Amino acid sequence: MIDTDGKIELAGLTSEELKEFVLSLGESAFRSKQISAWIKQGAQIDEMTNLSKSLREKLAKASYVHGVEITRSIVSKLDGTEKYLYTLRDGNIIEGVRMRYHYGDTLCVSTQVGCRMGCRFCASTLEGCVRNLTAGEILGQLLAVNRHIQKLEGESAHIHNIVLMGSGEPLDNYDEVIRFLRLVNAPEGMNISLRNISLSTCGIVPKLYSLADEQLPVTLSISMHAPNDAIRKQLMPIANAYTVDEVLKACRYYIDKTGRRVIFEYALVKGVNCSEADADELSSRLRGLQCHVNVIPLNSVQERDLSGPDEETIKAFIKRLEIRHISATRRREMGDDIQGACGQLRRSYLKEADV
Repeated sequence: MIDTDGKIELAGLTSEELKEFVLSLGESAFRSKQISAWIKQGAQIDEMTNLSKSLREKLAKASYVHGVEITRSIVSKLDGTEKYLYTLRDGNIIEGVRMRYHYGDTLCVSTQVGCRMGCRFCASTLEGCVRNLTAGEILGQLLAVNRHIQKLEGESAHIHNIVLMGSGEPLDNYDEVIRFLRLVNAPEGMNISLRNISLSTCGIVPKLYSLADEQLPVTLSISMHAPNDAIRKQLMPIANAYTVDEVLKACRYYIDKTGRRVIFEYALVKGVNCSEADADELSSRLRGLQCHVNVIPLNSVQERDLSGPDEETIKAFIKRLEIRHISATRRREMGDDIQGACGQLRRSYLKEADV
């Protein structure tokens, strides 16, 4: 990617593109492997000490590693979840979350500055979408966090799993997200298995088919949140473009192409989508589908008039799915004391900046 000031974003280049760039500077091709190793460490150009001073000067004049800088981090006292506020090269703000699990740390990354999908329960979408992130900026979040935690916890600390569930709709930034997936999976790069990556989407149906045809075996998570079109339209404007049946048909295609089961995210909203009848209807829709339902008690957003149901309703909804042989679990609630829900920290920061 070439930025507005004409500089190349190194983290967004494939190994072949990086080699061509190095050759264009009049340097030997093997230098690209040295540079790639530094990029993987999240190092800046002036830290690439096995490169000559003249090469570092040429690199600094023509390029930068990535434009993502951690400007604030908050650690939950409840569960160790860490929330990050990143400043991008153009001054825009995004956020991310590091979640600790027994099987390794997971990083939630953003794919856009804001979001234009308009889901009523999400803070990320309140100001709309400012712009798409580049593949290098998406990867830059991982590089920045790895460097951050290694300084604090030692060189062995690193992110094991990635979820594309931060600000933005990944399939609304399709080309850059696909490039990111290939970059992060590349053996000469981060070498993270695609099976350790989840992509969450509200269900842009044509892009679901395209994603399936890429045959990248990421875990597909569909933000469903309703058993039918009428309820889904109350919560998600995307439902006016694509029906539940169309989304499920695309999911079946994805399963056939990749062999991976699909995860359905279902945020329980008090008085809207959490009755036993809703659970029954959802069960009938999903019957025979290789899938799992991730039930999420709604994280209230201050600017919205929606709230989560009581504990009894949550348990009854999950039990109803299980009775009808639908695999379901309640998603572990993390980072409640640090504005863990997507978009909340960014909005607080922007409000502070306006004061």
